[in-house]
Amino acid sequence: MREIDVSKITEVVSRLCIDANLHLPCELEQLIKSSKETEQSKVGKNVFCDLLDNIDVADKLNIPICQDTGMAVIFAEVGQDVHIVGGSFEEAVNKGVSEGYTKGLLRKSIVSDPLERVNTNDNTPAVIHTRLTSGDKIKLTVAPKGFGSENMSALKMMTPSATDDDIVRYVTQVVSDAGSNPCPPIVVGVGIGGDFEYCAYLAKKALCRDVSVRNPKERYANLEARMLESINKLGIGPQGFGGTVTALAVNIEQSATHIAGLPIAVNIGCHVTRHASEII
Repeated sequence: MREIDVSKITEVVSRLCIDANLHLPCELEQLIKSSKETEQSKVGKNVFCDLLDNIDVADKLNIPICQDTGMAVIFAEVGQDVHIVGGSFEEAVNKGVSEGYTKGLLRKSIVSDPLERVNTNDNTPAVIHTRLTSGDKIKLTVAPKGFGSENMSALKMMTPSATDDDIVRYVTQVVSDAGSNPCPPIVVGVGIGGDFEYCAYLAKKALCRDVSVRNPKERYANLEARMLESINKLGIGPQGFGGTVTALAVNIEQSATHIAGLPIAVNIGCHVTRHASEII
């Protein structure tokens, strides 16, 4: 049994909150660069230049890529041979978020109650997804989620009679309805299967997958390609100014479901689809 003190969890979460908000994943940045070359609209190309300048300035000046530094979403894979000591795991995670957002001078956007709307002033509490795994390590992924894109997400409880074409049309329609609101070019996370809440979790988890990696199942990889093509035919383009690149990538995560159901969730991420991970 390996012991990990909660202070280490707080330290890592704090650092990841800052890193994720200041630096895009390398694969996503490279995709933005290559998409600038494939974009056929002159205005769209100019927008891509602005986006890349923004990423470069954020890196050089050590400031957030986007002013909306998001709600902190934490994916924690905790090895079952780990013994967490020194306090509460969730309290340690939230302390890390509080320290990271304060130390990193990141915008604090969380209200304690959805109707009373009083700011907590430290961007807590975080949304924490914890899963037990084998081994004696903890993998922490921090995914700050801005709400310009989050607000454009959707979920539909389809029936098993729905075809692949129906699924592609639905995902495309969600993006079409979103228009310029999620600050395209976007990354689209799609969850298929599970139940009402689990398919939404899958869609959020899909946004944390490397955009250069396709679903290992051929049918779902083909669906990712079809959805990406269909979305980019909408012509929304970078920042909604029109063009051929509305989405940078579509990532699908799937799970078992009930014989009577086919839940589909679409979680949209803007071009600043941020996440950073570390293993303790």
